[in-house]
Amino acid sequence: MLTNLKRMLIGRPLKTTELGEQKLNKTKALAILSSDALSSVAYGPEQILWVLVTVGAAAFWYSIPIGIGVLVLLIALILSYRQIIFAYPHGGGAYVVSKQNLGRYPGLVAGGSLLVDYILTVAVSVSAGTDAITSAFPSLHAHAVPIAVALVLLLTLLNLRGVTESASILAYPVYLFVLALFILIGTGLYDIASGGVPADLHAPIGTPVEGIGLFLLLRAFASGSSALTGVEAISNAIPNFKDPAPNNAAKTLIAMGVLLALLFSGIVYLAYYYGITPKAEATVVSQIAEQTFGRNAMYFFIQGTTALILILAANTGYSAFPLLAVNLAKDKFVPRMFTARGDRLGYSNGIIMLGILSILLIVAFEGQTEQLIPLYAVGVFIPFTLSQTGMMMKWIREKPKGWISKLVINTTGALICFTVTMMFFLTKFPQVWPVLIFLPLIVYVFHRIRKHYEDVGEQLRLSTCEPPMPIKGNVVILPVAGITHVVEHSVRYAQSLSPEQIIAVYVPFEREDEAQFEKKWSEWMPDVRLVTLYSPYRSIIQPLMKFIDTVERKARESNYQVTVIIPQFIPKKGWHNILHNQTSFIIRARLLRRKDVIVTTVPYHLKK
Repeated sequence: MLTNLKRMLIGRPLKTTELGEQKLNKTKALAILSSDALSSVAYGPEQILWVLVTVGAAAFWYSIPIGIGVLVLLIALILSYRQIIFAYPHGGGAYVVSKQNLGRYPGLVAGGSLLVDYILTVAVSVSAGTDAITSAFPSLHAHAVPIAVALVLLLTLLNLRGVTESASILAYPVYLFVLALFILIGTGLYDIASGGVPADLHAPIGTPVEGIGLFLLLRAFASGSSALTGVEAISNAIPNFKDPAPNNAAKTLIAMGVLLALLFSGIVYLAYYYGITPKAEATVVSQIAEQTFGRNAMYFFIQGTTALILILAANTGYSAFPLLAVNLAKDKFVPRMFTARGDRLGYSNGIIMLGILSILLIVAFEGQTEQLIPLYAVGVFIPFTLSQTGMMMKWIREKPKGWISKLVINTTGALICFTVTMMFFLTKFPQVWPVLIFLPLIVYVFHRIRKHYEDVGEQLRLSTCEPPMPIKGNVVILPVAGITHVVEHSVRYAQSLSPEQIIAVYVPFEREDEAQFEKKWSEWMPDVRLVTLYSPYRSIIQPLMKFIDTVERKARESNYQVTVIIPQFIPKKGWHNILHNQTSFIIRARLLRRKDVIVTTVPYHLKK
């Protein structure tokens, strides 16, 4: 039944040879990998206004120069990540760049930041999409968290179906959002040009504002830079592109940069000209759409596509998180299970883990997007800074043709990204301080995982392992609970191993039961030795473990191997297990920790 449900939800398994069919063309890749960056247009300009509103509405004109500053940073990042795509065509992005040019630990900081950032991508995007839904339908405000959790589950399921299939479904809403915003921006600019929007809604550019200062402007710039989150996703996901992957990825990156610049500029300008003031109950895009079209079908079309893009922006995380986890797993910094492909050829363990962690984050923060965005943004700009610095070191070290211009691009990007990172720490420390705890913790966990894999490899390597001790024979211990077909089946199996000795062990709770069982056993199986371990405290495990330890010590002195055979009957239906005690599982779990004891389970399958 579970298999049929899995096939219905995820689809038929794909052969490994079908992997090429799961690659993305530029059109689908632009939709899937740019959805995070494009969606940030819906909240990036709003973050600028939230800072400026602390001074007053007259300060809103500063959003124009701040927006220009964000565009300069966008250009630097796009040019830089285009260089990264060709320099590191196998993907990995900031993690690989930082590790190879700055060292292991800067690479781990970048990798850890990005892993957390992709979890935040899902949480922030879905939470923001839920905000857009509740802005249009205020009665749903109380159900924001359940709605967000349901959306994460849906996205996880779609991604488990495979990259191509999820891209085919999710590309349409992304392009609808781009179309909707171009219609909104075009209509708004037309209304402004034709005099349909009063000029007194905003303060003129250059109006003196009391209380404004460089620190506040840098804080607004840092907040607005949250619109650039997701720019790095394409460089991480180069393996998802059809060949020639680097060329297709670079073209997709440029297209994303152009779209992001146009949409961001348009929303910033309309918000300024319309004199939009940020509100908790209505997003900036919602207010612009309502002022431009009123609450008609066009307004709900824009709100609907905005909600969809904000939700689907999470798909960038689903595309990039598993691939980054694969790179870390290949370097033995995260569990190897992340390198395994699922039935649909996607890295399903990474997809499922991302979904679970995102849901926990949404529930913990109660879906409050504004609380997550600063943490989200600083988690992006740390690897931004490291990757730019890493590329600087690469050009200085290798000095390829045209390296001076490349160095200038990366140096500019590194300085701006470092400034933004510092501004987040200085201005939003109460919201971003967890970074100072979880990043060192993540790097430590990475280190411990790699140390474990190195220790395991060293111990398993034939050239370094101690020579095995010679085994003269085998002693079999067989815990029994009665005289049944299960026990008989296990005894016959033990005898087939030709051991030197078979010892059946019975643990009675009453003396009368002990005597009765010994009599029955001697009549039923006289050629197999029986040992009874009277347990006045009604414990089976403790006396059995003591007995096994005693036998094992004596056997080791004579170079004999101890094998414990555990009889176990298997019910026909899985739910029948809850009707029986699980002593065999407990015994096996305890014995697996014994260094020199082999544990064998002999199943006996029931027919009804």
